[in-house]
Amino acid sequence: MVYSPVGIRSIALSLPTIKRTNEYYIEKYPEMFAQAEQKSLAKLFSLAGSAPGNEFDLEMMPYLLDPFRGTVERRILSLDESSLTLEEQAARDALKAAKLSADQVELMIVASVWPEQIGFGNAAFLARKLGLQGAAWNVDGACGVTPVALQTACALVRAGEYKNVLVVVSCTYSRFFDENDTLSWCIGDGAGAFVVGSLEANQGVLGTKTINTSILCDSLFSQITEDEGGNPLVRMQIDKSANKLFRETSVDLLRTCCQGAVTAAGVTLDQIDFFLFHTTSAWFASFCTRVLGIESERTINLYPQYANVGPVITVANMYHAAQLGKIRENDLVLIYGFGAAGAASASVMRWGKVALGVDSLTEMNSIIEDAQNVSLLSL
Repeated sequence: MVYSPVGIRSIALSLPTIKRTNEYYIEKYPEMFAQAEQKSLAKLFSLAGSAPGNEFDLEMMPYLLDPFRGTVERRILSLDESSLTLEEQAARDALKAAKLSADQVELMIVASVWPEQIGFGNAAFLARKLGLQGAAWNVDGACGVTPVALQTACALVRAGEYKNVLVVVSCTYSRFFDENDTLSWCIGDGAGAFVVGSLEANQGVLGTKTINTSILCDSLFSQITEDEGGNPLVRMQIDKSANKLFRETSVDLLRTCCQGAVTAAGVTLDQIDFFLFHTTSAWFASFCTRVLGIESERTINLYPQYANVGPVITVANMYHAAQLGKIRENDLVLIYGFGAAGAASASVMRWGKVALGVDSLTEMNSIIEDAQNVSLLSL
């Protein structure tokens, strides 16, 4: 299949104002910290009394000595922030970087993990904030939605349905996990956005492989209760099967999607200049390099600074890799994302002249400096 040159024109990130380090939890919840290995995070990421059985287990093992499982910092919503406020800022920054106004966007695709309202996605609400008059709809691929949304946007631009598509992705996990649950140690909040449109010849997305992750349907579930004011309160729960499922399925999902994407693009893994993985655990990047047999220098790992921000981590890794000059125009880049009860997807693209949102650069540079100081940008 011959692809017309369509892909990412600009990228932006938006982060909440609160930064929490591990010391916050140690000081506020000393008893929970002392008993961390009997709590939910340790149960999710452990060998469960068995010997390491695959590449995932081997890369996870060094982190089992750390109660925080490799998380160093996470960004958390303040009381006056929401998924919508983060999405709006990321969207405006991405449009500004692409030198587009809202009325030049014919379609906006929004993926929120999860939306502000029960039963309604954020797309129409975000369109109202932006003054967007064109189409706006929601997509759901769980935490694997970023490459899925990119695939959808590129297909619609190639088909001639739309010229400029704005993709906005957010994750606000802190709304769905209790702070006194150790799972809150490994989650964070954030939003990202990118504009998809026509690029120079031979640039853009060249091939994609997407599959469903029904095998992980039973690993996560939501529980709806009420808060003190009688308002609906949603809390995510981790099923006891999640540990085993994540450990046993990660290898096949990664190989199937990445090999499928390079095959669809007509290239090989050896030809890829840089890999951007779904680093929702501290060891996921090193796990991917081990499985695919690639050098650690060909990827980036910012999990310690972000924690698990779901599909946003894929956008963040793209942004920082470009900001650091690790990917340059015409490089072959592979992105991979996956989510439970959603999708696993990989895309190969030839990087174009991607403009970066500048309004958040001060905060981004702080993150980069933090990462460089602890030597976490490379594996």
